[in-house]
Amino acid sequence: MKDIIYIKDLRIKTIIGIFDWERKVKQEVSIDLEFPFDCKKAASSDSIEDTIDYKAIAKGVIKFVEESSFQLQETLAEEIASLVKNEYGVESIKLRVSKPGAIRGSKDVGLVIHR
Repeated sequence: MKDIIYIKDLRIKTIIGIFDWERKVKQEVSIDLEFPFDCKKAASSDSIEDTIDYKAIAKGVIKFVEESSFQLQETLAEEIASLVKNEYGVESIKLRVSKPGAIRGSKDVGLVIHR
């Protein structure tokens, strides 16, 4: 079994949605990322070179999401997963994307994907 590195509740403003007003106003999305990683070598060496640089991943995701303008959360999630896997060498990812307050009476609404 592998260890898990995670980033929880990364909040980013972006254009997301299908309605006309959503195409004009940035809304906040919340993102959780989890990726398996064997942390033994990094723990032993105490060196950033032996682990996954989660700060670099967070900065890359923030830049990508801020510059995006997807209609669907599904598309945004798929593209974030591809970015993290392709740019940062992550083998697999569990990713949650949600829009806080998107449905009246609900804290948030979103989806979880595994890639």
